[in-house]
Amino acid sequence: MAEVTFEGVSKYFGDVVAVDDLTLSAGDDDFLVLLGPSGCGKSTALRMLAGLETPTSGTLRIAGEVVNHVEPKQRDISMVFQSYALYPHKSVYANIAFPLRARKMPKAEQHERVTDAARMLGLDDLLERRPGQLSGGQRQRVALARAIVRHPQVFLMDEPLSNLDAKMRTQTRAELVELHQRLRTTFVYVTHDQVEAMTMGTTVAVMEAGRLQQLGPPQEVYDRPANVFVARFIGSPPMNILDGTLADRDGERLLVLPGLEVVLPPDVATSLELGADRREIVVGVRPEHLIVGDEGLPVTVRVVESLGHERHLVCETTDGTMIIARVGGDAPVPADGSAAHLSTTVERLHLFDAVTGDRIVR
Repeated sequence: MAEVTFEGVSKYFGDVVAVDDLTLSAGDDDFLVLLGPSGCGKSTALRMLAGLETPTSGTLRIAGEVVNHVEPKQRDISMVFQSYALYPHKSVYANIAFPLRARKMPKAEQHERVTDAARMLGLDDLLERRPGQLSGGQRQRVALARAIVRHPQVFLMDEPLSNLDAKMRTQTRAELVELHQRLRTTFVYVTHDQVEAMTMGTTVAVMEAGRLQQLGPPQEVYDRPANVFVARFIGSPPMNILDGTLADRDGERLLVLPGLEVVLPPDVATSLELGADRREIVVGVRPEHLIVGDEGLPVTVRVVESLGHERHLVCETTDGTMIIARVGGDAPVPADGSAAHLSTTVERLHLFDAVTGDRIVR
């Protein structure tokens, strides 16, 4: 087991900043997921950890050792790529055994490790086949087995499930979680898929434009997003974001939204600063926390999307902002084009600074 640490790591490609002052760590037995949209720097961070890119500045450590200029083969890591990277002319057995043969490991030990990895991933009956005779999910498991046989300190995975269909992704996610629990070693996993991050990671690092936006357990990132970007990126459907203002009136502090004024409880009101007479604010609320009723924010229901087990009400506020409410599949819902009201409790609201986008801690 090995701790992985980024200490102020940056990577420039000419004038382009791919990773900017990244500082985070994954402890022994951690499953760290680097999550973010395309171009956010997550794959570049992983490639620097693998030794495929050299940091412009900062320090990378594996098990406490600085590895900035250590050759990839000396870092005691295994990497699984999106493309599988299997040898088409070799059997499954030979593909799995390749890194062991390259190290001239005794054949008896090679055989033991290959058969153990194949058994772990359900490949026992496929060892004589070639990659072209396998499904996408089977090829991905072969790539995983090839990484496992080395018994590395750290596993690095770069969007390994993106080529699989939805059913196979679900199955392979469960297999990877089980594999991590069996091996009890450090995983660093890159994805743009928040479902993968939420279901697999013990720690999630959300990145945008090369910078770390938030680091924490998946549920904490979901429940208390650090800024508007994280709030919008995590969740499906994403968090609804509304522009509002804070105002004082007759000794009470109000949250003013399009068509609605909410009196804030004293404990919430005192935690919010108010410059001059008013303060612009950004308000977030999860779709599942909105209730359709006779009171609350006035909206027009534009579309009702049915997913079987639940329905999404795509609504428009009086200022033209689109928001989504999630309700149960058997709950009564307004018709398309009808007027409705949405409400929630103050405790369910997420408040962000309108200028910086940062969460207002309360």
